[in-house]
Amino acid sequence: MYQTVSRSLPSIGTGLAHYLTEIRKFPILTPEEESTYARRWRCEGDRDAAYRLVTSHLRLVAKIAMRYRGYGLPIADIVSEGNVGLMQAVKRFDPDRGVRLATYAMWWIRAMIQDYVLRSWSLVKIAANAAQKKLFFKLRRAKSAIAALQDGELRPEQVKLIAERLEVAEREVVDMNRRLQGDVSLNVPTHDERESGEALDWLVDPAPTQETRLADEQESAHRHQALRAALQTLKPRERHIFVARHLTDDPPNLEELAVQYGISRERIRQIELRALQKVKAAVQAMAGQPTRVTQPNNSKRQAVPAGS
Repeated sequence: MYQTVSRSLPSIGTGLAHYLTEIRKFPILTPEEESTYARRWRCEGDRDAAYRLVTSHLRLVAKIAMRYRGYGLPIADIVSEGNVGLMQAVKRFDPDRGVRLATYAMWWIRAMIQDYVLRSWSLVKIAANAAQKKLFFKLRRAKSAIAALQDGELRPEQVKLIAERLEVAEREVVDMNRRLQGDVSLNVPTHDERESGEALDWLVDPAPTQETRLADEQESAHRHQALRAALQTLKPRERHIFVARHLTDDPPNLEELAVQYGISRERIRQIELRALQKVKAAVQAMAGQPTRVTQPNNSKRQAVPAGS
């Protein structure tokens, strides 16, 4: 039997510089060593092998974590979240897929760090949909590229340039830039005059009426029923790929699914398109509408449980 002694990882609590020095002491594994350790962990449950896989990739976590230092969060927490993602990747890594662990793990590391960053910002600042998450993480880089890092409102020409680069609406760039600047007090006067009133006085009650709420609930229930029925027409692999790509807030890309299934990105795209065609046909049949199929569009997704 292989050794199954559990060891502790270096702690970043002693300081970033000391932590980086410590993790550089762990050797980088060769492809053969990585494959051997991965099989020992996967087949034998050898914790020493898992430890070697994790420690050899701690530098990768630190490198990715450094990209998220601009969000005002403790770097120690960011690195810790990335390490959790690395451990999840090691737990699920299959060496027979023909992909290096670093390639597979980087998606898990990034996902855990981004989830932590979003959780740490108030819901008032950040929306929950995938497009807003993407804009949140790319806006700072886009501002840096055009030397627009100063606080305050962006100039119209800067907004237009960033919107074109990120392929989003100009209004979304303005809104996200304001959110990243921090929360604004609702007790701030709307004008310089003392009698102008506060911003709170101008807020409109956003609560829907009872009639509107009932109509929305009925429409939503009908859509969910139609979608659940349509998903039952798919084969298991088609259903999983369709749900992952179209019905989740943070959809994986084609490369991630290709690694998971051990097939090409183009094959994943074909399966996705076929599944989309089947779902649209089934939904439109329930509604009594003629079938019309278009290319996949992931810009709008409705999050429902994968098991629905």
